[in-house]
Amino acid sequence: MLQLSFLSPPTSLSLPKTPWRTTTTHRTKLGFRYPSSRRPSPEAALRVERKSPSEGTAGGEGGGGRRESYDAIVIGSGIGGLVAGTQLAVKGAEVLVLEKYVIPGGSSGYYEREGFTFDVGSSVMFGFSDKGNLNLITQALEAVGCKMEVIPDPTTVYFHLPNDLSVRVHREYSAFIAELINKFPHEKEGILKFYGECWKIFNALNSLELKSLEEPIYLFGQFFKKPLECLTLAYYLPQNAGAIARKFIKDPQLLSFIDAECFIVSTVNALQTPMINASMVLCDRHFGGINYPVGGVGGIATSLAKGLVDKGSKILYKANVTNIILDQGKAVGVRLSDGREFFSKTIISNATRWDTFGKLLKTEDLPAEEANFQRIYAKAPSFLSIHMGVKATVLPPDTDCHHFLLEDDWDRLEKPYGSIFLSIPTVLDSSLAPEGHHILHIFTTSGIEDWKGLPQKDYDEKKELVADEIIGRLEKKLFPGLKNSIVFKEVGTPKTHRRFLARDNGTYGPMPHQIPKGLLGMPFNTTAIDGLYCVGDSCFPGQGVIAVAFSGIMCAHRVAADLGLEKKSPVLDAVLLRLLGWFRSVA
Repeated sequence: MLQLSFLSPPTSLSLPKTPWRTTTTHRTKLGFRYPSSRRPSPEAALRVERKSPSEGTAGGEGGGGRRESYDAIVIGSGIGGLVAGTQLAVKGAEVLVLEKYVIPGGSSGYYEREGFTFDVGSSVMFGFSDKGNLNLITQALEAVGCKMEVIPDPTTVYFHLPNDLSVRVHREYSAFIAELINKFPHEKEGILKFYGECWKIFNALNSLELKSLEEPIYLFGQFFKKPLECLTLAYYLPQNAGAIARKFIKDPQLLSFIDAECFIVSTVNALQTPMINASMVLCDRHFGGINYPVGGVGGIATSLAKGLVDKGSKILYKANVTNIILDQGKAVGVRLSDGREFFSKTIISNATRWDTFGKLLKTEDLPAEEANFQRIYAKAPSFLSIHMGVKATVLPPDTDCHHFLLEDDWDRLEKPYGSIFLSIPTVLDSSLAPEGHHILHIFTTSGIEDWKGLPQKDYDEKKELVADEIIGRLEKKLFPGLKNSIVFKEVGTPKTHRRFLARDNGTYGPMPHQIPKGLLGMPFNTTAIDGLYCVGDSCFPGQGVIAVAFSGIMCAHRVAADLGLEKKSPVLDAVLLRLLGWFRSVA
């Protein structure tokens, strides 16, 4: 818990079955209409490459077609992969992005039903401001000449917590701190000290030019320019937010509130959330603020995809990568499910590391560093997601956009279906729904184990039962009459996320088995396979839109150096990569 196309579409487009099952009587096919004139026309929305291998397109081999080669192939068009691809394209690399679905974005994509435009994943957009160095989404768009209109969100999230504790996280830091101190006056000093530590880290990060931490020329250059800031980050790198909070705060309910703050960031409590990750989010929401893109989150990915093509690179849809091709131990290409093969100097996988090394890469032995990663981290749980259209009259005036609900028991915070995250983006952008209606995105953690082995009828019935319970909790606590106001509803389970978003078991990033040593155990972008890089939420610095954008920027810089598009020192590279590998081994 962090889109304008490119070429003309084909004359007919057969789209896959809807990812989320419709439970109302009316059903429509997935479309590409935008809800208002502020969104581009369908003709500008996407292009799907449909040529067969025999036509020899874009690197396909067959029927005498010539073999083309790229500087980089990116597997998957999530935000991390698109940022990496566009950053490389801007540096002059020829990039091919391969996406198994028919539009870009992955969990930051969108879909349309009956006049509603739904964000697939989170609607809370960090890194989307016009200032600082951590506005990574803004920077990524600007790099390819794109700019999106945004709507400022006055409240990041409204917490509804046990013991009738409610806290609004206001956009203005002073207003948030004043409200928190008002709830916990006896912890005023501890509150100021803990969030002060967050600001110390954020300011250090925000002062640096963010590139690859695996590239020594950049790293040493930043150290000589900003030694104090670099030392600050090095000091906090192995530390977790919960441990630091406990240095200053004693009240168990306030510590539980900080757990909830971190849970939104990383789906784990504060003791398991790296302090650097927590600080990025807990401060950026006040520094740059949460800004929602006009037309929906899906516009980010489609804008990046358009920018990629504008810079002379390519993106192919319905291109399901099944294998990474190795030649004498080096990654040199990929093979698709339809038999096409594409080749390049480097391969960047935006799949999870579990998918990359468990499915795409056919190797007998797991590389030692990947085995170490899987020893330290488990797959974070997936989500039950409910996307609804409701009558606007059910929401009170001045309803906040984002809510977090945990009613009775702090111990349920991390348990399946324990806490509920709710987003109502039409509070900010009414164009996403028909007049007189709102959109509700509801998410709660759920493991795939709960959904395995069920006959289809039982599976469908269970979806409805669980969704009805979740909606009932929101109705009781926040919106009386909610159930009767529903005009459209779709429910997705971890199996849905696995099938349509290619997430291993539906997971959204790694979760430490035990209390981790900050970010020391997180892998970066390079891998033990020559020419193969990873990007996304199972790489440093982890989950969230701002984090995967950071991962994409770092990956592009490292790959560019290896392609000769940035300065490089092979000797320093070898020393730094060995040192970083050692740090991960002791985490």
